[in-house]
Amino acid sequence: MEEAKNPGAPQERQLNFIEEIIENDLAAGKYESILTRFPPEPNGYLHIGHAKSICLNFGLAQKYGGKTNLRFDDTNPSKEDVEYVDSIKEDIRWLGFQWANEFYASDYFEQLYIWAEELIKKGLAYVDDQTQEEIRRGRGTVGQPGTESPYRNRSVEENLTLFRMMREGKFREGEKVLRAKIDMAHPNMLFRDPLMYRIIYAHHHRTGDKWCIYPMYDYAHGQSDSLEGITHSICTLEFDVHRPLYDWFIEKLGIFPSHQYEFARLNLTYTVMSKRKLLELVKNNYVSGWDDPRMPTICGLRRRGYTPESIRLFAEKVGVAKRDNTIDLSLLEWCVREDLNKRSNRYMAVLDPVKLVITNWEEGKMEIFNAPLNPADPDGARRAVPFTEELYIERDDFMEDPPKKYFRLRPGGEVRLKYSYIVKCEEVIKDPEGNITEIRCTYDPDSKPGAGPWRSVKGTIHWVSKDHAKPVEARLFDRLFTEAYMDSIPEGSDYKDFLNPDSLKVTEALAEPALLEDTSGIAVQFERLGYFVKDPDSVPDKPVFNKTVGLKDPFKK
Repeated sequence: MEEAKNPGAPQERQLNFIEEIIENDLAAGKYESILTRFPPEPNGYLHIGHAKSICLNFGLAQKYGGKTNLRFDDTNPSKEDVEYVDSIKEDIRWLGFQWANEFYASDYFEQLYIWAEELIKKGLAYVDDQTQEEIRRGRGTVGQPGTESPYRNRSVEENLTLFRMMREGKFREGEKVLRAKIDMAHPNMLFRDPLMYRIIYAHHHRTGDKWCIYPMYDYAHGQSDSLEGITHSICTLEFDVHRPLYDWFIEKLGIFPSHQYEFARLNLTYTVMSKRKLLELVKNNYVSGWDDPRMPTICGLRRRGYTPESIRLFAEKVGVAKRDNTIDLSLLEWCVREDLNKRSNRYMAVLDPVKLVITNWEEGKMEIFNAPLNPADPDGARRAVPFTEELYIERDDFMEDPPKKYFRLRPGGEVRLKYSYIVKCEEVIKDPEGNITEIRCTYDPDSKPGAGPWRSVKGTIHWVSKDHAKPVEARLFDRLFTEAYMDSIPEGSDYKDFLNPDSLKVTEALAEPALLEDTSGIAVQFERLGYFVKDPDSVPDKPVFNKTVGLKDPFKK
């Protein structure tokens, strides 16, 4: 695991290994400019790991005056949908990037088919009638060579005829496949006659029912890069064993030599990154949808109040490594705090209210305090905060028998009500069950800020006026899982067993009225509580606010 140790400290920026490769290529005149690509499969929503890849591919192109293509790897129609295509484009734009060209692997289906026939004619591909299980067994193991298919030595003419019949829909799914003819004893298992095409009878979101044979990733990816003239094809580390096969197809076809480079994928504590698992969480209603604020999806982070700037900062802090690692979620939270602290407006809200009555306040009197929207800009916009005889404070800001170093309100103790007066607790009212229903205080009229000599007390707490407070729903989010390292849970365990039952708590809160007039478009700070963002579920008579992150990391060691 890599942890953020003083992530805000200035550090000298060194080139990562991909930047070094690019600078060497440009200096040597290998390319006049670079062209990268982001190639998602439209079978789910993008997550924070994809965000890192987006920032890397688009960021490199921006840094070196190049361009980035968006190419959808739409080679499996049974799992893909236009919904995912649209969401991916929205996420990339939201992160602040724009692609040079929008392509689809399906744009190249005809050319890929022509090239497949070319490999057949060169004796480098053949049609295999074996079942999926027979092919799997025939590959052998790492220490044992594979077994050649009985159909491996078909003639070129027979292979061409069968492959064309596959395209024409003359066979059932699974009845035949096209395989590359390489080496069944190769130490790299991927070289043991890999599949190039399989039969799938499913409606494609772009090509309709034109095709019933679809290229495999290892066959389509490198050739698609080559067709676009991609100079630096940047993938995550699990594809490093695929690179020799990527190069093999390009070499045998004699086409533009795109080259693949691998970097460590992003693993984050307290969540999962598998699209299959995320889809299962959505389909089985463990979460409310792909954009549930507990999800690591980009749309989930956006709904939770994360900003594009904070995610780009996170990608920069994580950096580009050559080995897989797990990043602590606290670094991502630090990044959004760092961004919001500079820009977000401040308001007071009470999540668990208890009434505070000022007994020496003039009945019916209301005073307005003009508080800054953002203390970082003291000369900027301000908000009107009404102050009256009856207020609400947080229940845990009062304690009858407090421990040492408790600087909030106590019997006989004083605190300052933020932006306003110092009050002193004189009496506590309880219901028959012993629950505190009212705290009675007196206020010091001379303690008003700016009205005379400043008098300090150790505690300052927030509040809202009872008569002016606006009810809002506050959704308080926690880690989605109770286990930090979900990739290392005990063998045989179900990842869903580690779902956090307390990952969402909903409470009715009371907020100062200015909150409902905020049009900043980003998360605001509930003073002393954390950052909150207005949720799309909001309606005029019931605003909903999602907690983005607390003001401090509660999980620090």
